[in-house]
Amino acid sequence: MEAIGGVWSRRRGLRALERWVGQRVSRRGPTATFAYEFLCFGVKQASACLFGGLMVALLLASWRWYPPGAPLARYDFITLTAVGIQLALLASGLESPREARVIALFHVVGTLMELFKTAVGSWTYPEPSLLRLGGVPLFSGFMYASVGSYIARAWRLFDFRFTGHPGFAPTLGLTLAIYLNFFTHHYLPDARVLLFVALAWLFRHTWVHYRIRRVHRRMPLLLGFVLVALFIWMAENVGTFSRAWLYPAQRHGWSMVPVSKLGSWLLLMVISYVMVWALHRRKGGADQD
Repeated sequence: MEAIGGVWSRRRGLRALERWVGQRVSRRGPTATFAYEFLCFGVKQASACLFGGLMVALLLASWRWYPPGAPLARYDFITLTAVGIQLALLASGLESPREARVIALFHVVGTLMELFKTAVGSWTYPEPSLLRLGGVPLFSGFMYASVGSYIARAWRLFDFRFTGHPGFAPTLGLTLAIYLNFFTHHYLPDARVLLFVALAWLFRHTWVHYRIRRVHRRMPLLLGFVLVALFIWMAENVGTFSRAWLYPAQRHGWSMVPVSKLGSWLLLMVISYVMVWALHRRKGGADQD
């Protein structure tokens, strides 16, 4: 209880400091106010990316400095360190129990997909490890969980509200169709184009309202999906560069992940968003009209 009280005390102190700085900046005119708000936006985004950023840094650091002859395999080191990061974020109050549950749920969903995708040869994990299921080291689930963690943290930090959001049944139907297509397109015609059309139509009127400081601003939710998918694609390039996993074309030398993969990440990100949205909706926290 003392730890929780300490966290809330620090948060109140930070909010008071932010208000004080904001008041002083506002006296310097609209340009200074815009610059300060942009800075606050960047700080909140960095905080939302905390878990994912630490995972990407861990992949790079272990690729660069982890001793190749160590008794503990690099993949196992990444897995155990990821668990340690998760526990540290929870103990420090930087991550809420709800966000931890989201990460656990994404870990399961992501690992199931990984088991199938590695079995059909979509990508491989070239290094040995003990902590694995089949050809999938357990740290891979944390990479999917990083996306869920970002959305859940951004939701809280930016106080998301929505207008024009589609209902639960069509949103869930699209999500299930996207997830199934990741499996079935290996045996049946790829329905990706139809899924993109359905996604654009379903969310065509949806706006996400986000608060950086005091006032809620808005942007089309579809644009938000695309921007998040772009950053995931960039992170995936870092992951393959560090040889955490490899696509078939990268086995004999690294090359950038094809831009066409942006579409896959867009669809996967939609799954992540809907899972977080469903949790908020169940608790009455997903505003919509």
